[in-house]
Amino acid sequence: MKIDILVAEIGSTTTVVNAFDQVDSESPIFVGQGQYRTTIEEDDVNIGLEQAINELKKNLEVDNLEYDNFLATSSAAGGLKMSVHGLVYEMTAKAAKEAALGAGSNIQNITAGIMSELDLLKLKKEPPNIILVAGGVDYGEKTTALTNMQKILELELGVPIIYCGNIANQDDIRFLAKEYDAEELVSITENVYPSIDVLNVEPVRKIIHDTFEKHITKAKGMSKIREMVNQHIIPTPGAVMEASKVLKEAIGDLVTIDVGGATTDIHSVTEGSQEITKILINPEPEAKRTVEGDLGLYVNAKNIWQALNHREMAKKLNISDDELNSLYENIKPIPETELEIQFTLLLCEYATETSLLRHAGDFRNLFTISGAKKMAEGKDLTSVQHVVLTGGALTRLPNTEQLVQDIINRNADTKLLPTKQVNILKDFDYILASAGIISKINKKAAVNIMRRSLHCTQE
Repeated sequence: MKIDILVAEIGSTTTVVNAFDQVDSESPIFVGQGQYRTTIEEDDVNIGLEQAINELKKNLEVDNLEYDNFLATSSAAGGLKMSVHGLVYEMTAKAAKEAALGAGSNIQNITAGIMSELDLLKLKKEPPNIILVAGGVDYGEKTTALTNMQKILELELGVPIIYCGNIANQDDIRFLAKEYDAEELVSITENVYPSIDVLNVEPVRKIIHDTFEKHITKAKGMSKIREMVNQHIIPTPGAVMEASKVLKEAIGDLVTIDVGGATTDIHSVTEGSQEITKILINPEPEAKRTVEGDLGLYVNAKNIWQALNHREMAKKLNISDDELNSLYENIKPIPETELEIQFTLLLCEYATETSLLRHAGDFRNLFTISGAKKMAEGKDLTSVQHVVLTGGALTRLPNTEQLVQDIINRNADTKLLPTKQVNILKDFDYILASAGIISKINKKAAVNIMRRSLHCTQE
């Protein structure tokens, strides 16, 4: 059997492969899906990848599967881990953080100002996959970013470093990279915070993806990935963000919710309303991602379990306390029985609501000499027209559209959330991440693939 594109989504626990054909037509076909556990422990994800492809062949009832393009997304081996180092937290460090999160990274360390010996010790003890150095508006303060870059280079970590600070430093950054024999590791891009209250995150996100793709083969368990993949490899959350951005161009402002086994991610692509923008305390990127590393339905289920009222849960499920405890103690990555499904839905509701409220902005009173002034802080979602549900939980559990609608209904009057009339779309084929990386080579095909999965007709 011959197909156009095969996409592998290599997760922390599961590897999924999706097959697509006729991608250049107006109606691309989602051919089928296969999955297998991610074989990180064997230090070779290709084992799990090959088994997932075998499962796909079995599902399609074919012995041979050929393809023109093979792409991949990965959150295996802990995903893309980054550290961010800027000048002032509320300005350059925050801007760099937004760029890194939007590219799909997990941020393990953020510093503001000149790095201390303790900051450097932490960096040396647990090196990230990529280091992001920012600082200073263009032609403004220069010393902090240059000092931090030199201190980091002195550690000789062998880790890729991206400089996205004051452009007046670029020649000096090149000089430092040459002096420390790190020209292959240091990349330079546009300033992520070129002037006060201006964010420039997209060029940084692009170079993060390029750097990830170049160096991903050095991560644990990923050494042989290039033997099979002949196209792009980007972080899975970054692929979901890419999908959200191209889908926004096609159907309008949106929020994408992705509840997983380890984390819950919220992606929003909206400039917000003009009314709210006028009273925002700090600028927000049009495309924003937040990740709640403590909220997952399997790996991090303990955190949700501890936050919920167990007596109320038992009452809703009409079971005893002992039965409820047994459900938690024997929790599965994929629930099977009706009771397990209903229990997982309660966890999913908490993860979704908590993550969405953390992502959305809020009104606050700012007290001035002339009295209280109503201001807004955080991401404004009030102009969002669509909420997209993806990830295993929200696409496979029943009635999740109503679950999300109820969350919005009970919070829309107090937070900067979408209105109660928002359109909720489910990623029925669970292919949003695949569509995101396909958009790298064929944006039109990616949009058409998503429209079919979301049951979203052409406008």
